[in-house]
Amino acid sequence: MKQALEFIVLATTKVGEKSLVVHTLSAEFGRRSFIVSVSKSAPMALFLPLSILSGEVSENTKSDLWRISGLRSEHPLGGIRSDIHKNTMTMFLSEVLFRVLREGEYSDGLYEWCRSQVLMLDALQTDYANFHLMFLLGLCGELGFSPRTEDLMPFAGERLEDLRGLLTLPYGEAMFLPLSGPRRSEIAQIFLDYLGYHIESPLSIRSLSVLRELYS
Repeated sequence: MKQALEFIVLATTKVGEKSLVVHTLSAEFGRRSFIVSVSKSAPMALFLPLSILSGEVSENTKSDLWRISGLRSEHPLGGIRSDIHKNTMTMFLSEVLFRVLREGEYSDGLYEWCRSQVLMLDALQTDYANFHLMFLLGLCGELGFSPRTEDLMPFAGERLEDLRGLLTLPYGEAMFLPLSGPRRSEIAQIFLDYLGYHIESPLSIRSLSVLRELYS
């Protein structure tokens, strides 16, 4: 029995020469991994972080690792793929989702929210340097522990006023909040520390250093 599925790519793991494990987020399964057959000529760009794909899932009663085939892109994300800053941001955000969400974890509405966020980033033309900060803040809310300013005080250090602005300003104004690259990195780490505290697992996000270098 096959089931049509739309999903967001979080990460991939190569398995041998002809298979790829794709770690995904979907409305039906939450975070779940599937195995995909790939050839040497397969368009690997299809599996870039936060790509929105669809395919057909084949259930396997003998394994939890089901197969997915007939993959196609639902949105080309040209606005992201043509911009090194946005691409780096998707690397960071997909790694966060991969680390925060456990295999099999499901949160009602999370997929739809993430999908809308990806499409928003794709559409933004300018002034999206704070996008990843607002994404992290929104993710906290989607997972059920949206912070107040006082909740972030133990993590805030010297960035409390910046955090207050991100939390209290209307979304559009928060996106325009003037922050230097180093301050953005500090704030991102604060949100990661807050997330790690709530999921009871420290978050070490390697791509944050790449994002820091790009915006320094």
